[in-house]
Amino acid sequence: MASGKVARRADASEIAALLDSPEVEALITRLDASGDARGRKGYGARALVGACLVKSLYGLPTWTRVAALITDHPGLRTALGGCPSVWATYRFTVKLREQSAALADCLDALLERLRETTPDLGVDVAIDASDMPAFANGQRYVSVNGPERERFSDPDASWGHRSAVSTRKGGGFYGYKLDLAVCTRTGLPLAWQTRTARNHESLFVAPLLDSLRARGFRPETVAMDRGYDYNRVMDETRERGCVPIVALKKTRLAIPLSPIPYGSPEWKRLYRGRAAAEREFGRLKTDYALAPLRVRGLERVQLHADLTILARLALALKRSQEIALAA
Repeated sequence: MASGKVARRADASEIAALLDSPEVEALITRLDASGDARGRKGYGARALVGACLVKSLYGLPTWTRVAALITDHPGLRTALGGCPSVWATYRFTVKLREQSAALADCLDALLERLRETTPDLGVDVAIDASDMPAFANGQRYVSVNGPERERFSDPDASWGHRSAVSTRKGGGFYGYKLDLAVCTRTGLPLAWQTRTARNHESLFVAPLLDSLRARGFRPETVAMDRGYDYNRVMDETRERGCVPIVALKKTRLAIPLSPIPYGSPEWKRLYRGRAAAEREFGRLKTDYALAPLRVRGLERVQLHADLTILARLALALKRSQEIALAA
């Protein structure tokens, strides 16, 4: 049987239940109705969407391993209603990029349903960014003292800076960044954006908050680390009806006015919620195969992130419904 790190919770019965959920089933129906969402004859949208869920829930980095696992797993073949080949999954990702509106609507529907089942979802949020190193070589020169590289295998990627984590040193890296707005009470991602690594994360606070509001969320507080300590970020956050909970730089001379005093017990409690974003990045990268990247190009990286978060939200919704029924 195909080997690989298997995230807990992932089994054939759960994947079948996720495919039968109203939100995911609506996506499947819409893709089938489009007439161009299928691979070769015999691979329907249900089997291919199921393969996307298998990839994330089983923590598999490549479609080759996904196809091998489905082939060797009778339960998964039954749940998906087919056994798509690796080439069918590659073709399906092309069609998903063409049908990005259908995928976006599915994600919105999942978040709307989660908001109905979890009333305090999105009241307090944390915003942060994380590195996604490119599946490419970003070195400027072909070799030491050699000629400059004329063509890059991933021209959308760029050099950026990342912080030190555990034993990994901080510094430059070549790739992308994922900006994430996370509910500090549930740890669920509510809004996200994939972009090239060169741009500073403070530029994407306003777009994330606008995405939250478009999805019906009205956050009261936004926790951010010291990298977001700019007057522009503070103003953009307040203009959207949120209280910024930001660690201030040592060079700041004045503490911005806030209804929650800086350094107070309530401020410290809300700021601790910022760790929810870091935990979610770790969860998505480790358990749901967000990293390492095995695709090139911003559009493909964005689709990869969307499919990963789709699996995360669909499973979270299923769990919340089970808890509600048990209660």
